[in-house]
Amino acid sequence: MFEYEIDRMNHAQLVREAATRRLSREAAASTNRKPRPAHRPPQEPTDDDTGPTHFTRAA
Repeated sequence: MFEYEIDRMNHAQLVREAATRRLSREAAASTNRKPRPAHRPPQEPTDDDTGPTHFTRAA
C-alpha cells in the first residue's frame, strides 16, 4: 500500500509540472514570443573575461 501512495504522489507531481509547462508555453504564445530554450548554449569568452581574476584586499 505504501508504494502505491508514493506512486500516486509522484504521478500528481508530474501532472503539476506538465500543467505548469503547458501554461508557460501558452503564455509565451499569447505574447507572440518564442518560448525560451530549456538551456542556454555556452557563451564565448569576451575581452573583459580575459583580465586578472584576483581582487584587492578591502581596507
